[in-house]
Amino acid sequence: MKLLNRLAALALALAFAVPAQAAMPDQPTLQVTTLDGKSFDLAAQRGHWVIVNYWATWCVPCIKEMPDISHFVAAHENVRAIGLAYEDSEPADIKAFLAKHPVVYPIAQVTLDKPLKDFDAPRGLPMTYLIDPEGRVAQQKLGPVTEALLKQWIGAD
Repeated sequence: MKLLNRLAALALALAFAVPAQAAMPDQPTLQVTTLDGKSFDLAAQRGHWVIVNYWATWCVPCIKEMPDISHFVAAHENVRAIGLAYEDSEPADIKAFLAKHPVVYPIAQVTLDKPLKDFDAPRGLPMTYLIDPEGRVAQQKLGPVTEALLKQWIGAD
């Protein structure tokens, strides 16, 4: 019984030791500079679905889903995407990776020490948010997305 009490006390202490994460807003903002030096503003994408995808060059499931996201964006006029390379690599290394794994959507780098204001830091990769045409978070998924899932989420053919 003493062991159970100690474990319960430890679990309670750990629960309070983990920093609480503020709830992500329903209509998040996102303004980043892409690797090609252009600005990406989520608010400017209103009227379109937007896929916000956290990924990394070392993440095998991320690499696997990139062609699906790219193809989906290319095939649907009302869909945009932004890839967020979540790593501390040099931008030149990410650009070299993208030369071997090209996508049709812009990529920006988000470093671990400078997280985005309105998006929760991913607890794993890939992490994808689908933003609806009004700018609200419609879906989110930890793990790879597929074209079929994106079609299901948006109701596209």
